[in-house]
Amino acid sequence: MYDASTYPKSNALYAEAKQYLPGGNTRTTVFEKPFPLYASHGKGCHVWDVDGNRRIDCINNYTSLIHGHAHPGIHQAVLKQMERGTCFGMPTESEISLARELVRRLDSVDTVRFTNSGTEAVMMAIKAARAYTGRPKIAKVEGAYHGSYDPAEISLDPGPQQWGGNTPNPVPYAKGTPASVIEDVIVLPFNDPDKAKELISLHGRDLAAILIDPLPNRAGLIPASDAFLGAIRETADAVGALVIFDEVISFRLSHGGAQALFSISPDLTTLGKVIGGGFPVGAVGGRRDVMAVFDPSSGKPALPHGGTFSANPVTMQAGCAALEYLDEQAFSHLDRIGGEVRHAANEALKRHGVPGVVVGMGSLLKIHFTDRAPANYRAVYPTPAETSKLRIFNRTLIENGILPSGYGLMALSTAMAADDIHQINAAIDLAIRAVKNQEPLHA
Repeated sequence: MYDASTYPKSNALYAEAKQYLPGGNTRTTVFEKPFPLYASHGKGCHVWDVDGNRRIDCINNYTSLIHGHAHPGIHQAVLKQMERGTCFGMPTESEISLARELVRRLDSVDTVRFTNSGTEAVMMAIKAARAYTGRPKIAKVEGAYHGSYDPAEISLDPGPQQWGGNTPNPVPYAKGTPASVIEDVIVLPFNDPDKAKELISLHGRDLAAILIDPLPNRAGLIPASDAFLGAIRETADAVGALVIFDEVISFRLSHGGAQALFSISPDLTTLGKVIGGGFPVGAVGGRRDVMAVFDPSSGKPALPHGGTFSANPVTMQAGCAALEYLDEQAFSHLDRIGGEVRHAANEALKRHGVPGVVVGMGSLLKIHFTDRAPANYRAVYPTPAETSKLRIFNRTLIENGILPSGYGLMALSTAMAADDIHQINAAIDLAIRAVKNQEPLHA
C-alpha cells in the first residue's frame, strides 16, 4: 500500500521489526502491506508518523482516545500519580473514584470490577454469568467483535460459504478453537427479533447470557433496533439468562452510555477504551447480586479474579480525568461533528454517483461501498470489488492528511475544531472521487 521511498523510516522500522516480532507485528489491527506507517507522536487531534507527515487522527487508537492525544488535563493527572508510584500490591483510592463515577453514569451498574482491557472485561463478564447461573452457554450476534476470548470470537468474520441459513452456524475465528467452545455459543442474526426469541428459548435452560453490542463495529456499525433489544431482554428474563451489554466502544455515545440512548437495562456491562484516558483498561459492572460472584469478603468467591495491573493508579487517575472532561458539552460537540461528517460523506457519495452509505452514531461513522440496505452483518459483507473501493478510499485519505482505520471506521475526538472537520470532509470528498476513478488521488 505504501511506497518505501516516500516512507523510508517506516519501511526501515518494519524491516527491523520482522527480526523480533512475528511478521513484524504485535497488533494485527495495525498491520498493513507492504509495511505499516509508524507513529512518532501525537498532539490534540493530530498524529505524526516517523517520516514527519502530520495527519488528523480519525481512529484515535481504535476509539480509545476520545480527547485526542496528550490532553493537558489527563497529562497532568498522570504525571502527578507517577510521582507517587505507578502500581502497588495494595488497593488505592483512585479505583474507588473511577468506580464511583461509572456507577453514577450507568443506571444499571451497582458495583464495578476493573481489568486491563476490553477483552478481559468481556471474558470476566461471561465467566460471571456462568458462575451466577451455573450454565455453560452464551449467545452472541453474528459478525460482532467482543475481543479475543474464545467464546466471544465465534462467528466474528465468517464468509458467505460459512453462514448457513437463517440460523447462523457457529464459526471459529482462530484455528485450534476447541469444539466444546463452538458448541457452547449460540449465534443470533442481528436485528431479527423473532429468530432471536426462537434461539434463546430453544437453548434457554443451558444459556448463561446473551452478549450484545448495541452498535457493533465489525458487524457494520448499524444500531440495534428497539424490537431486537426488546426481544433479547424479554426472552432472557423468561429463560433466566443474563444480558451482557458490551459498551467497550459504545460508552462514548452519551453520558450514560449507549444503554441510556437505547433504553435498556442490562444485567452486566463491559467497558474499556475511553474510561482509561489513553491507558490500558477494562471494567465489568452490573447488578449487585450478580457482581457478588467476585466478592472475596466471606471466603473464596464463586469467581476469583486478580490481575497484577488491574486498577493500577495511573490508569485510574487518567480515567477519572478523561471522564471529567467528557461532560454534556463534550457530547454535544461530538454529536454535532459526527453528524456533520456523516452528512457530508453521504452527500459526496450522491454527488459523485458512487454506491454507498455512511452509518453510525455520535462520534462514530463507517462507510460501506454498497447499494444494499445496511441491516446486518450479511448485508454489508463486502464483495471483492467493494473491498478494493475501500482500499482506494483509505489510501486517498492517508495521502491527504487523514488517518482512518483499515476497515472504514472513523472515531472523532473532542480535540477537533471546525477547520479540522472541514479538512476531513474535503478529504472524504476527494477519496470518494478517487473511488469513482478507481485510483488514489492527491489534492
